[in-house]
Amino acid sequence: MFSKKMMLLLWPSNYHISRMFSIESKKVLDQQVALVIGSTYGIGLSIARRLAQDGATVLLNSRKQENVDRAVRELTEEGLNVSGTICHVGKAEDREKLVETALQRYGKINILVCNAAVNPSVGPLLETTEEIWNKVLGVNVTSHFLMTKLVVPHMQKVGGGSIIICTSLVAFRPHPNFGPYCVSKTALLSLTQVLAMALQPMNIRVNGLAFGLINTNLSDVLTNAPEKKKEIMTYYGVPRIGEPEECGGIASFLCSPDASYINGENITVSGGSHGRL
Repeated sequence: MFSKKMMLLLWPSNYHISRMFSIESKKVLDQQVALVIGSTYGIGLSIARRLAQDGATVLLNSRKQENVDRAVRELTEEGLNVSGTICHVGKAEDREKLVETALQRYGKINILVCNAAVNPSVGPLLETTEEIWNKVLGVNVTSHFLMTKLVVPHMQKVGGGSIIICTSLVAFRPHPNFGPYCVSKTALLSLTQVLAMALQPMNIRVNGLAFGLINTNLSDVLTNAPEKKKEIMTYYGVPRIGEPEECGGIASFLCSPDASYINGENITVSGGSHGRL
């Protein structure tokens, strides 16, 4: 068994984590324009921040103007090249406007990160209403496919690009109280691979990131009480909850030239969870 001291070395505290992510960027994404869908808090914001730190120009977006304003202000004060606009990814007109805004401001799109997700249903699967089912599948799966369709022609114009689809550990090991959400995330595993095959001739790479237990608003329902937190950590076999800052680096890597031969992969970012089936 590992000693407590050894565990601290293996699983650094948040202080150590923040030090780890202060490494100077190599600007590997210089001259790249990125759309990060759902990027004003949590994992999406951390991915947007890291892409910008690595040289990309990032268009932030979410459903609420106040969230967009806050995120843009926060990253701009850090000296990063970002702007923002509102977008409800489940609405066709908002998706089209988002792409148009990126092209008007920056003239191109090189990177797309599909991160937006909803999880309004907590409880037994058979209690899920048709309305909730359609909402979860619509936002979490369909909207990302349709956003990809809008962006692909513009990536072709610049000779290629990189797409990241954010899924979840529950795609591999579902949780019984989050049925529609689990189904939607499993669907994204297949979507990633099918898109990768379809877009490879266009020099567009598509990869998935399956995030584990991360300290975000979406995970609060799982970890908002000590007993629930312990139970869910035991269920997925992890010694701690991850931080959003631990998600940005792998996303930036997958968009960079260093990952030029990685395509159609679904990479689990879960702290070593034994959640795979």
